[in-house]
Formats: sequence, structure tokens, C-alpha cells
Amino acid sequence: MMSKLVFKNTVLFFVLLILSCGSKLKNHEVNENNITKIENSTLEIKTGADNYSVYLPILENKKVGIVTNQTGILSNKTHLVDFLLDNKISIQKIFAPEHGFRGTADAGEHIIDGKDSKTGLSIISLYGDNKKPKPEQLKGLDVMIFDLQDVGARFYTYISSLHYIMEACAENNIELLVFDRPNPNGSIVDGPILEKEYTSFVGMHTIPLLHGMTIGEYAQMINGEKWLKNEVQCNLKVIPCLNYKREMKYSLPVKPSPNLPNDQSINLYASLCLFEGTNVSIGRGTEMQFQIYGSPYLPKSDFSFTPKPNFGAKDPVYNGKLCYGENLTTIPKVSKLELKWLIKAYNETSDKTKFFNAFFTKLAGTKKLQQQIETGVSENEIRKSWEKGLNDFKTMRKKYLIYD
Repeated sequence: MMSKLVFKNTVLFFVLLILSCGSKLKNHEVNENNITKIENSTLEIKTGADNYSVYLPILENKKVGIVTNQTGILSNKTHLVDFLLDNKISIQKIFAPEHGFRGTADAGEHIIDGKDSKTGLSIISLYGDNKKPKPEQLKGLDVMIFDLQDVGARFYTYISSLHYIMEACAENNIELLVFDRPNPNGSIVDGPILEKEYTSFVGMHTIPLLHGMTIGEYAQMINGEKWLKNEVQCNLKVIPCLNYKREMKYSLPVKPSPNLPNDQSINLYASLCLFEGTNVSIGRGTEMQFQIYGSPYLPKSDFSFTPKPNFGAKDPVYNGKLCYGENLTTIPKVSKLELKWLIKAYNETSDKTKFFNAFFTKLAGTKKLQQQIETGVSENEIRKSWEKGLNDFKTMRKKYLIYD
């Protein structure tokens, strides 16, 4: 009798166990399906400018200055200035970086102050002799907005403009809102660390050539590391991107500057910009800027081009002269600072004494890279010499990252 009862209870136990396991398995499958749906859903990346529910309340009843250019647009292609004016935000002045407010000026071209023809707002140039706004130019402002699309390279001067804006805001007690935007090279941290004695407008901080940060993260680093004059810190608020992770591909909706026309040029920019410190052209005066390189002094090859004045260069290097070199327009995306083209061009130049110019050290941020190339140090050995500096930077960088 007892054995039958035990048997029945045992059978009942296993039946209940099986039902329970089946129920748990079914629930597990549902959960996995839900997770899959979430992972496969494509949420559109929104920039800081699109995160207006955060910043519009801050700007209400404030007198506002704005640092921006043609890249300062919302996802519907409305310019930020127009959007703010439509929302009754009191913009007082526009401050324009290198290339100007509409982004049409050549690299290094002197830009004069003026007025925006569409809005009538005053435009103050932040390039040339007025890189840092003067107190009288900031008088009466309560808040400054900074909204520029960076490309992640130390010598791309928008982060230098950011430094001076932060410094001016700190010294004049003006709140600063940085509207964040994805870095199209945001997963790359590479290159030599700038040495302080080579500080210039194309390299203001002791960081690698590719820093792997958004402009909002970079602003937090400038503030946190006290890199501003006299170690002042500004009242900074970053308006973050939405639905963004660092590894995501991000194609810029607008050219960040005249000579970066597409994703390929932006990806190759840091590697090819080093040629600006040599006697080699990187395609200014063509339709393939920062996607080709060549010069009249390189050996004849299957690829050649002749620079001519165009929208990005009124008087390009080797204007009207036939240049031989290499076409990189279709190569796969690079995930590091690529040195092989620079080394190859140096080795193939007959008169090597004329290859480098004084600007190369400013771009590299150190004399060592030129010396290494001139003495025949291999690319692998050059890269090894960067390792400690890069590891130290990555450790510091972690403190300021906003996105996964």
C-alpha cells in the first residue's frame, strides 16, 4: 500500500516537474525572442541637436550665442539656428570656426566678420587672429552653444576652437552647452602623443593623433584635466546623442569641411593629412580630396591627377601640374593611423631632403616620427614606440566616455 502511494507520488512529482520545465522553457523562448527583436530593431541615431527636450528649457528666456557651421543641423535637415529662432530662443550672435558659418572657405583662409544673409544675425569669425572670443564679443550672453561635427583627429581644428570657447566661457561666467555628435572615427585611438613643445592650433593637447571620442566627451576631458588657461573650468553641460554606440557606423549628412566630401575621405583623413607636411598632394583641387596622394616627384605610375582650382582650394598644391601617386578611393575602411603610404612616398622620392617641411612636426606633434621615417625604422617599430603613450591616454580617456 505504501509502495503504491510512493509510486503515485513519484509519478505525480515527475509530471509536475516536466510541466514546470516545459513552462520555463516556453517562457525562456519568449524572452529570447523579445531580446532578438530589440537587438534587431534599428533605432535612428539622434544627435544632441535633436535632443531638444533637454536643451530648450535651459535656453528659455536666455540670451544665447552659438558656435556652429553647416554641420549644425537636425535630423530633418533644419539648421539649428533656424530651429532655435522658430522656438523663440533669443540668439544674439553666431561664432564661426575655420571654413566659416556656411563652411565654404578654404583651409586656413582668413574669414571676416559679417552678417548671415538669411537671419540677419551677426557672425564673428573664430579663425585667424580671433580664435578666442573677446569679453566685449561675449557681453550680455547668458549661454553659449557649441555644435560642430568633429572627425576625431587631433589636427582637425574644431576641437581647438572648442578649447578657446570653453576658456572664454569660464573666464566670463557663461554657461556652455555642447551639443554632441557621433565621431565617424570614434572607435580608433592611435598615433603619436603630442609633446607639449609642439603645441599649436593644429594640436593643443597631449593626446594621440586619433582620440576616439565624441566632441562632448572631449569637452569633458578638457574640463576634467584642467587643460584651460590657469586651470579654469567652465560651467559645462553636454547634450548627449540618443541611440548611439561608439562602434556604430555613422555617415555624416553634411560635409564637415569643403575637402572632406564623403565617408572614405573622413576615414582616411588622419592618415593622409600627414602628407600636408610634405611635398605630396592629397588631392586638393580634385574631386577626390583625402582619397588620393601624389606629386610630380614620385615615379610615373598607372594613376595620375592634375590639381585645379575648385570649391575646396582656390590655389591647390601643384596647381596645373601632373602628379603621380596612388588612388585609395575604393580600399576597405582603415581602423588605425595608416603609415604605409607616407613611408612608401618618402622611399620613392628621389630627393629626400625636400620631402618633409616644417609643418610636418606640428601635424605629428613630435619630431620623432619624421626621424623614424628618415632613418628607416619599420612601421611596426614606429607603432611600438606609441604603445605606452596610447595606453596611458586610454586609461585617462575612460573617465570621460559617455557612450558604450
